[in-house]
Amino acid sequence: MGLGYTLAYRFKITPWVKAGRVFGSQIETLLDPFDAPPGEVLDIGCGTGDHAIEMARRGWQVTGIDTVQLALDKARSKARKAGVDVRFMHADATDLEHAVGRGYHLILDVGCYHGLSDHDRVAYAENVTTVSEPHATLLMFAFGPGHRGPLPRGVSRSDVERTFEKWKLVSDVDADTTGMPGPLKKADPRWFRLVKR
Repeated sequence: MGLGYTLAYRFKITPWVKAGRVFGSQIETLLDPFDAPPGEVLDIGCGTGDHAIEMARRGWQVTGIDTVQLALDKARSKARKAGVDVRFMHADATDLEHAVGRGYHLILDVGCYHGLSDHDRVAYAENVTTVSEPHATLLMFAFGPGHRGPLPRGVSRSDVERTFEKWKLVSDVDADTTGMPGPLKKADPRWFRLVKR
């Protein structure tokens, strides 16, 4: 998967960047239930940094990780232009603790988990659990399950609940697909919100 994303960024074939901006606009509504002040947030699969930068603007201390160096370079440039401080790191979602440490109050995943293999999903869940604080929130955007050619295979509610056994799934809502191309609308995009037990 890493090579495919590296090539896609190199040749500027990155439709998820545009889609992520549209879906990212929904993050504000999804964060409304938070009554705690901002803390540490980890943006997994941060790409070119749009969500990480927005979270930093809101007062969060943000670490963004990705496996594509070109995307991280663009993210750092965007953050400088935006005048925000974000720590962008080359790291893998299945090996987090050594790269990013612990203490995260919010984990943000806009389209990483739903493209992982079953083995990597288990490692991801274990790593997210290790690096997050008690009662942390995981806010995850994912497509519903299905075979869609080059699009990620997606994930079901039961898959999420089974893999994240140390977390409680508190909401599973349809993502707003206004303005999205047909293939993305048909992919049953969802927002999962989980709270660490």
